[in-house]
Amino acid sequence: MNGTSTARVKVEGGGTGVVSHVGLHALGAFADRLGLGHVLSEAIPQRPTLVHDRGTVLTQAMLVLAGGGESCADIELLRCEETLFRSVCSDSTLNRAVHEITPEVRAEMAASLAQVRAEVWRRSSEASSRPVLLDIDSTLVEIHSEGKEKAAPTYKGGYGFHPILCFSDATGEALSGILRPGNAGANTAADHVTVLDDAICQLPDDVQAGHREGDDPDLASCQVTCRTDSAGTTKAFLSALRERNVTFMTSATSNAEVQGAIMDAIGIEQVWTPAITTEGTEREDAAVCELTSLVDLSGFPGGTRLIVRREPLHPGA
Repeated sequence: MNGTSTARVKVEGGGTGVVSHVGLHALGAFADRLGLGHVLSEAIPQRPTLVHDRGTVLTQAMLVLAGGGESCADIELLRCEETLFRSVCSDSTLNRAVHEITPEVRAEMAASLAQVRAEVWRRSSEASSRPVLLDIDSTLVEIHSEGKEKAAPTYKGGYGFHPILCFSDATGEALSGILRPGNAGANTAADHVTVLDDAICQLPDDVQAGHREGDDPDLASCQVTCRTDSAGTTKAFLSALRERNVTFMTSATSNAEVQGAIMDAIGIEQVWTPAITTEGTEREDAAVCELTSLVDLSGFPGGTRLIVRREPLHPGA
């Protein structure tokens, strides 16, 4: 089987005519250099009679998504440029390829992608920055048909899905995610833990060591920090982070106790410290204050602190 998603072309100045989607060809050629299609081919069981290698099919599907595609039918974006992308499968073949992915195959694919990602991170100056920051958040995906599987009403009055995702801050990569119905809870700790564990398994071996469930913390050679909004500020999820030797920064849930602590600090200037920018300089219009001693944090992991920041309202607030 051939896991290459693009044709080899020679780019020269001059000439006539226009070729569409050359940007997607550059992206596909990069994926081919990484061997993405080949590792996916090895992870997916394939019948000898298949015309289109499944690693190639899925890599080209990624290109379609990168080009703004929204359905299997949008594979036509590549089919119309055979010169750039060679033989491209039909939308029905792409649909079959997606539905052939079982949970077991998906796990194999994730392990293969982790191998490719490790090599990219090894060569990337951005990815080598420390500590490694993981951002977990959920989002709403609205749809226009009530017949979609697992779609449901959302808390904002719409209809669709409520996936939860984890991204790498340094590179912007989506490391893991769960597709959930629209009525899934934003602060479901079990979903946060699943996404966290899947994301950690996508990190290079030297980064994830000491941060997997059950790992000896002494194995850790790199700090991993997780950031979430208030949906991630549950005792169960924060405890899971501590068990994995992962530090955290989450948004405190606003309640009467937190509001009371803030009111106690207002007007006492000596407890406020100027906020620091990402460049390390002090901000004149913002300050921070620690209120840990004014709230009850029992039940949260030891060492949890409450720090608040005051600053002018953002435009439009």
